[in-house]
Amino acid sequence: MEKNDKRVIALGFFDGVHLGHQALLRQAAERGKAQGLTPAVFTFDRSPREFVTGLPVPLLTTAAERRRTVETLFPGMEVLLAPFDRRMMTMPWEDFLTLLEREFRARWLVAGHDFRFGHKNQGTASLLEQTAAARGLGCDVIPAVQLDGVTVSSTHIRALLERGEAEAAARFLGRPFAISGPVRHGKRLGSSRLDAPTVNLIPDSHQLIPAFGVYAALASVDGRSYPAVTNVGVRPTVDTDGGVTVESHLLVEAGELYGADCRVEFLKMLRPERRFDNLEALREQIARDAAAARDFFGLVRAAEAP
Repeated sequence: MEKNDKRVIALGFFDGVHLGHQALLRQAAERGKAQGLTPAVFTFDRSPREFVTGLPVPLLTTAAERRRTVETLFPGMEVLLAPFDRRMMTMPWEDFLTLLEREFRARWLVAGHDFRFGHKNQGTASLLEQTAAARGLGCDVIPAVQLDGVTVSSTHIRALLERGEAEAAARFLGRPFAISGPVRHGKRLGSSRLDAPTVNLIPDSHQLIPAFGVYAALASVDGRSYPAVTNVGVRPTVDTDGGVTVESHLLVEAGELYGADCRVEFLKMLRPERRFDNLEALREQIARDAAAARDFFGLVRAAEAP
């Protein structure tokens, strides 16, 4: 059977693909099944706010991570990744709907209650409903999703992560917050002088960085996940260049990982980052951090194993 090229399209930027976004995507998937349409999500390759204002907007998810998350949570859903450029920024809202109809074969649209679109955000969810009805398109507008009386939003989740509240952020996301990137060679201090070999990655420049500190985390490399203790920050004891790194000390044995892609999921903040007087003090603290992470995961250290 050929795939239907007519689509039900969920609209939004979907940074984080959090519980609120998932409500839209679930509705699109259900409408697609009921109407015989291909479910899809329409998103942009960059932050519209950053493009318009010229100010950096730290993102919960890169474009690649958004795609991966959508395809994992909703198998079979297409991800339509469009460039946000000057043409898109200045497009009248009516023309945006025409674009969805003609170029992306939209027959049903799904959006959040606060969805805005078109030049200067003149398009609203209400206009979307009215215009869709006039054009013979189906349309669903999804109300706000709340958790513990708080509206689920990317803004709220960013604020939680900037305070190091990884567990609370995971509840609103529906999964742990993660950063991905290739494994890089560091300065080898971890393995050569600190008794703590590390997997180092440098985040994408547009990626939101959680509060500097040490976290219990899961580091996934080539499809395998390793419990880890992860430091996020500028390594004030051993570095002076100010560059932000994400360093994960794996709590179990692993082979050579350099050059592989790594994904670090942040589970719980153990302590804020701080500067130590010398490497010996840092080494002792790393041992305590590893012990705290082992306790978090319920791991038994080799020396204590029966």
